Amino acid sequence: MHRTLSLALAATAVAAATAMPGVSEAATPDTVRWGPCSEKAALPRLECSTLEVPLDYRDPDGRQIEIAISRLASKEPSQRRGVLLTNPGGPGIAGLGYPAVLAGSGLPQEVLDSYDVIGFDPRGVGRSTPVTCDLTPEQQARGNVAPYAHTAADVAREAGNARIVAEQCATSRTAWMLPYTTTANIARDMDRIRAALGEPTLSYLGASYGSYLGAVYTTMFPKRSDRVVLDSNPGPGGYDVTAMRLLARGMEDRFPDFAAFAAAHPEYGLGTTPEQVRAKFFDLAKRLEAKPVHGFDGTSFRWMTFEGLYSDAGMPLVAKTWQALDTNQPPPSPPFPNMESLMSARFSVICGDDRWPETVREYQRNVAVDRLKYPMLGGSTASIGPCAFWPDKRVESPVRIGDRGPSNVLMAQNERDPGTPLAGAQKLRRAFGKRATMVTADQGGHGVYPSGPNACANDAVTAFLTTGQRPPQDLACAAEPSK
Repeated sequence: MHRTLSLALAATAVAAATAMPGVSEAATPDTVRWGPCSEKAALPRLECSTLEVPLDYRDPDGRQIEIAISRLASKEPSQRRGVLLTNPGGPGIAGLGYPAVLAGSGLPQEVLDSYDVIGFDPRGVGRSTPVTCDLTPEQQARGNVAPYAHTAADVAREAGNARIVAEQCATSRTAWMLPYTTTANIARDMDRIRAALGEPTLSYLGASYGSYLGAVYTTMFPKRSDRVVLDSNPGPGGYDVTAMRLLARGMEDRFPDFAAFAAAHPEYGLGTTPEQVRAKFFDLAKRLEAKPVHGFDGTSFRWMTFEGLYSDAGMPLVAKTWQALDTNQPPPSPPFPNMESLMSARFSVICGDDRWPETVREYQRNVAVDRLKYPMLGGSTASIGPCAFWPDKRVESPVRIGDRGPSNVLMAQNERDPGTPLAGAQKLRRAFGKRATMVTADQGGHGVYPSGPNACANDAVTAFLTTGQRPPQDLACAAEPSK
């Protein structure tokens, strides 16, 4: 996840998706004409195309929208198994260039030989038909998370801003897309991509939100799923209110790794013990709340730290930024850039996927609880956002992840993941039952495969993608020795 924070159909989500017109087994494959991507210079082997899909799959011949797709083709036709559809996370993040990113990040050659690796920009994002909430520069600068709330009055004050954003989304020039910009419909788009490529099944590799998207796809289309890898997993409800609140737990799980790093590097001046580093966090947050400096206030400081801990490689930059803010120097890490497209698409999906609490009072109660349990981030992650005021129209119920279907899911998960905490992944694992096996790595950070340092976890994923063999039971991979 990035800053990245019903009207039911008569049948269940799985039955509705399978029976819905336009996604039946008899769908005729389209002809995909591959050509150079506009980013050809940066991505020399990547090919791109577009595909039209229904806005509303209940009306397959009605209004169409465009999905941008890409391909990194296997160079070994004799070894090619099929297609590996990919998604880097979000929601709101473009995935068109993701196959090239994976290849550059160490996706093993045997995987590249086994599949045409397929990327796509989900509906609402990037080069696919986009959504917008007409966010102002000031709204973009605030990000898509709520300011840290210390009191009930802080939550009530933020409710006004959240309502304005929700109203802007509901009245924007792309408001017609809102009811249909959901994870379930992105999964249906994925199945249209499969059909257009003439493939009877697809394999899948998704990270962060992409793991939830993959879980939804294989729930809706179990017979069309080949080998499904879900890396860094939120709970079975995706990025709902529970997962948003759980981010604060993820921060507390991960922060001791950074505290140990900073304490071992006294040149940063953040403390010589983990306890002192933790105290420095709260000291800086308090000072920046009282007087922002160099574009950082208390909330942006907290979230900069959170996102900086997505990888061990980010820790020096976090420490240098703390050091600069502590001494009133320009930090090397600027505040987050403007992100209208990402934020608009993210709101559309997470608010459209599920119903969120609709009373200010409930968010006030949640903040009071989480601020005590998880003081580093709980006052922000439990607070109110635009989903509380989202339009009521829902065209279907959320997809319920369950254990019906083939045993073809491999989950990969770090123990100390700030963005998708282990506690949420364990709930998804239980929901999948016999369908899934989970590989857990004793390491911190967001993302396991393919660039993570844990060879045990990486080898398990590679073996599954290339041979179909999973560990016979859930696997715990010990920490790798420091290099």
